[in-house]
Amino acid sequence: MKIFKPNIITLGLLASGLILSSSALHAQQAEESVTTSDDESIERIEVRGFSSSLIQSLNQKRFSDTVTEQISADDLGGLPDVSMADALTRLPGISAVRTGGQAAEINIRGLSGDFVFSTLNGREQVSTSGSRAIEFDQYPSELINSAAVYKSPKASLIEGGVAGTVELQTASALSNEQTHTFNANVRGMFNDRADEIPDAEEYGHRLSFSYQGKFMDDTVGLSLGYARLFQPSVSTQFIGLAYNGAVDVDGIEGDNDAAGTDCPECEYISEGFEMQHKGGEETRNGYMASVEWAPTDNFKLKADAFLSKFDSEAFARGFRVKLGGINANIINPVVVNNSVIGGTFARSDNSFTRVELVNDDNQDFDQVASFGIKADWQITDNLAAQFDISKSTAESDFRNGLLWSLVAEDASAANPTFDENVQISYLLNGLDLPDLAFNQTDAFTDLNRAMISKYGIYPYENKDDLDAYRADFQYFLDMPVVSGIEFGYRYSDREYSNDRSVFEYGNDGGFSVSQPPLNITEGMSEVVDWSGDFAYFPSYLSIDLNTALNAWFPDGIPQPVQTWGPGAAGVINGDGTSAASAWTIQESGEVFETVNAAYLMANLDTELFGIPMTGNVGVRYVRTKQASTTLQRATQMITDPETGASVEVSDPIAGAQNITDEVGLINNFYRPTVLTHEFTDVLPSINLNFKLTDNSQLRVAAAKVMGRAPINRFAANASTNVETITATMDRDSGEITLSQPTARVNGSARNSPYLEPFYATQYDLSYEYYFDETDGALVVAGFYKNIESFIENIAVEPYDFEGNGFTVPESVQVPVYLESEFSGQEPEFALDAAGDPLFVTVPTENGRYETAINNAEGGYIRGIEIAYTEIYSMLPGMWSGLGMSASYSFTESEIQRTLSEGVFASQLPGLSENVVTATLFWEYEGFETRVSARYRDAFVSQQVAVNDQTVNFDDELVIDYQASYEINDNLSMLFQVNNLTDEPTRSYFSTPEQTGTLQFFGTQYYLGLTYSL
Repeated sequence: MKIFKPNIITLGLLASGLILSSSALHAQQAEESVTTSDDESIERIEVRGFSSSLIQSLNQKRFSDTVTEQISADDLGGLPDVSMADALTRLPGISAVRTGGQAAEINIRGLSGDFVFSTLNGREQVSTSGSRAIEFDQYPSELINSAAVYKSPKASLIEGGVAGTVELQTASALSNEQTHTFNANVRGMFNDRADEIPDAEEYGHRLSFSYQGKFMDDTVGLSLGYARLFQPSVSTQFIGLAYNGAVDVDGIEGDNDAAGTDCPECEYISEGFEMQHKGGEETRNGYMASVEWAPTDNFKLKADAFLSKFDSEAFARGFRVKLGGINANIINPVVVNNSVIGGTFARSDNSFTRVELVNDDNQDFDQVASFGIKADWQITDNLAAQFDISKSTAESDFRNGLLWSLVAEDASAANPTFDENVQISYLLNGLDLPDLAFNQTDAFTDLNRAMISKYGIYPYENKDDLDAYRADFQYFLDMPVVSGIEFGYRYSDREYSNDRSVFEYGNDGGFSVSQPPLNITEGMSEVVDWSGDFAYFPSYLSIDLNTALNAWFPDGIPQPVQTWGPGAAGVINGDGTSAASAWTIQESGEVFETVNAAYLMANLDTELFGIPMTGNVGVRYVRTKQASTTLQRATQMITDPETGASVEVSDPIAGAQNITDEVGLINNFYRPTVLTHEFTDVLPSINLNFKLTDNSQLRVAAAKVMGRAPINRFAANASTNVETITATMDRDSGEITLSQPTARVNGSARNSPYLEPFYATQYDLSYEYYFDETDGALVVAGFYKNIESFIENIAVEPYDFEGNGFTVPESVQVPVYLESEFSGQEPEFALDAAGDPLFVTVPTENGRYETAINNAEGGYIRGIEIAYTEIYSMLPGMWSGLGMSASYSFTESEIQRTLSEGVFASQLPGLSENVVTATLFWEYEGFETRVSARYRDAFVSQQVAVNDQTVNFDDELVIDYQASYEINDNLSMLFQVNNLTDEPTRSYFSTPEQTGTLQFFGTQYYLGLTYSL
């Protein structure tokens, strides 16, 4: 058998059990490689600190059988990062999307989080994101002992990572060198921007405790860990809203082509913008426990549990500006690249131009848990087996609440009216803050003018549960080429549910007569001024939510419910006059996914042209069944004997049922059903490692990989609706005016249980050189992925609804209302000769249908990665502890996609062409200091405004600093600074002139102690 010749540091690490193998076969090889005679001793070198972590990581990478990146800790609780998201971004080719200034979702080799698969202790993890993208900030770094990113797969790995697979590992007490170890970390935290935001928290803390112990002659192991994070969440931000309107503002016919519109001479206009102070607090409590039992040398049983609760309570205060769309009066427009980036927007009779005072309150309660029992059995000298039973769960309860105010002409009036004299002047300055002016500035803080007009709360509740059963076998062979065979089977059963509900009161576009606005008093409000770069923004009123709601709802604050709404089509016990909330039921449902997978893999150990070669070749067979609950329309059209019009009614023969919501409203227009889709995949893979010299090796890998569509995209929510037509009658002439001559039938199924996975064929080539005189390595890698298709939302217009099985009416009955005599007047029915409400018949026509498909427009992603790590131990004296770890990644793709209306991006979501990471560190006599930088080019992702919006993010450079000192063998002090330069997030829509997000998070400072025993 060809064996490696590790350096002395490597031998010490191997002997102390710090290198973990992924299977019993590799463990056996490692054991053989360090076997010595009785009289031969191995020098044991103890290394600690950041350099120790780097050495461990390099050796794990070196002896892996695939293209991987590794992170290791000295001990449980040894990683200094806030979460595993921060830790993973230190690796080549990996970058993060910052949410609230903190890394959460990671991107691998230019692909977003939906393409990243993750496991914990070898078990598939579900997510609180509502999709498949893992939110790695949910995983405290203090509870993770090591992490590996598999960039090239092998047959024994669970399928799912088109971009890569992230494997997290918790501690094993029986693998720990010492009999008992204990670690405690205590750190205080401060955010330097929190004092700019009233009521924001300035201080936070991090705590962690961990213990590992071996008992009963090292046959029983116990690992326990707890980690707590409490941190302020603050930001000051300007957010531009999407360019979703087109109107001719310059009067030049045919001057530019507004793509996707019917108006070649039009210019794009924005929906508006937001200016906000955001504050709040985030609390994460993580728990880890494992018990191991190894009664004999050939059998080990391990039970482990992991739990993380991440709660966030945040507020957003400031303004939401609605420019008013194509019907606003636009004065002195500033047009750049066919987009209106400035001017004065004045409210017209037909526009909705307004300024809303925003007091949003958001709560997010997330929890992930993972449980498992694994048996590892060396059955014979040549046969080993592992049996694993596991459960992964995730729950997310996100409650999006809003409290919006508008300016009244006189808030003290008996029937206050909305002040329609609204003028908004602005000029965007690209990726810098804009110029702003409002004619209502003084009214924004005037209790005689501002009134609370709308309250709403919109919970998103997701649950994701996965049960898995797995058996793996390794059979060791003494053959010239094949050193062993691995095979196994895995079954998983996953159930995802999404529940929506709502409560709304009032109106955000004016003052409702039936749900009147609330006067703002001094006891429930305070004036907030902006500071710093934002100091020229107008002041606003900050509202105390509880005080306002108790005043508005003295009999108790109503809670959100899942309801049809009295006005929904098919409700048989509603008055039909209130807004329909049928979306809360139609967007709720369950998704089911079962997977059967089997694999066969041969491990190779031979020579090729005199060069030692190891690796594996294998194939994985996967059969997937996915299903979704849905409500399908079950109606028929009949002729009303009195009016002669076609009327849509329930059809019991088609399966229509009485479906009752949470408030007792019954709808009989739908039948519940389950849609199912099954498919089979065969995924071959090969990994070859050529040992060129004692210190260098070449890796070659190829594979077909798959990644399933986001779990929430399977939810079948197909629906149709008929465009709302309004009819008004002139009180004098009796003439009836329709808003449209016909009612368009539109539909949507932007999710689908029939979506196929993402597929890619990928190739990897990696050269690794490990230094001989010093500890370190130089790695150069190239990759090529050919992705077959992506999920895309398409629209067909006009769409033949009836021809495709949809039940649609031939006409609709539209109630006629008398023309309003004054603003805010309660709607008044027009009456016919008999004194009954008057209706008119309006014909329908086919409109637009949106649906999700797997398109045929894939393409390549390719790139190179260069990683360099070295500890300069050759330097004299105190400088021998100097070192550097750096990487550079270049990624490009031919794929270009239109991502949403009015937004075009030349890159895939998550792809930055250039990504650079660098850490310079120095260790000397117990003192350690390092500075780290992470840079990524512009990339595409989502910004969160009122709704998610896809935008282009500008490049960013995030710098962190850390210093520590060992006071004695057990106690050390740490000082840490995250986001040293207060790097903001900046984004734009199609061009930099179309400002998206300008968000500043502040710099975080940590000071604390670490105790080890």
